[in-house]
Amino acid sequence: MRGWVPWLVALTVVVADRLTKISVFENIENGSWHHVVPGLTLTHVRNPGIAFSLFADGGPLTRVLLHLVIFTAVVVIAWMVLRHGRQRIMSGLAFGLILGGAVGNLLDRILYGWVLDFIHVWVRIGDRTWSWPDFNVADSAITVGAVFVIFTEIFSPQKAADAPDSD
Repeated sequence: MRGWVPWLVALTVVVADRLTKISVFENIENGSWHHVVPGLTLTHVRNPGIAFSLFADGGPLTRVLLHLVIFTAVVVIAWMVLRHGRQRIMSGLAFGLILGGAVGNLLDRILYGWVLDFIHVWVRIGDRTWSWPDFNVADSAITVGAVFVIFTEIFSPQKAADAPDSD
């Protein structure tokens, strides 16, 4: 069963990402926003670039290169799932989150040429407002998965067992 965890997690992320993006696409006009609660706004932002809109102003060649880089990343992550996904349940969960998020955003790029971002988080302290760039379910999964990978590597009991004896 452990070998299926990353694939099930990835599939769950892709489905959740698609469903939320379809809902936003159908219910929120491009460029508009809806206040939900203090600190959370639903938006409709089309990001042709990558994280933080990097390379958004690039031409067709830039977009093709981005597609190739992202597709390569998905293949590498899938290989990592095959190689490491069975070792520990947390590794499988982490790689599944990253893979699902990468596939979710790649689907947007293939279908539309941009990624739909719709979650806008902000905080107001006094007369200042700080906000995070818009993101989506896939971005969240990638971030949480990356944090899990880091924690799994740092706190892995296997690392201590593999350490050479100091005799």
